[in-house]
Amino acid sequence: MKQSAEVQGSRFDAARWAVAIVLVALAVAGNAYFADQALLYRVLGVVVLGVGAAAVALTTTKGRALTELARGSRKEIQRVVWPTRPETIQTTAIVLVAVVLVGILLWLIDTLLGWAMSGIIG
Repeated sequence: MKQSAEVQGSRFDAARWAVAIVLVALAVAGNAYFADQALLYRVLGVVVLGVGAAAVALTTTKGRALTELARGSRKEIQRVVWPTRPETIQTTAIVLVAVVLVGILLWLIDTLLGWAMSGIIG
């Protein structure tokens, strides 16, 4: 039963994508056509048509999959064990020290190669 529902849903997906694309095209064309109108009205029109296009796109098979991915991501973020403030400060300090050391090393290599090239070239 689920497979037939997916097939039926995917049968209308092309039409739904077409409607979403038409709504976005209307937003773009309307924004250009009404260029002499106040910016607020044009922005509101684009936002309304954009939300409508997103709502239509989210009813497609790929849109539902995106919604499920977002829900799963949110659940996964809640499971993450975030570092404490001291751990964050310690890690940041280690990174800064490493960056400074690598910067000094690269500066020394550049200086030595510059002196070597000056000696070769003249």
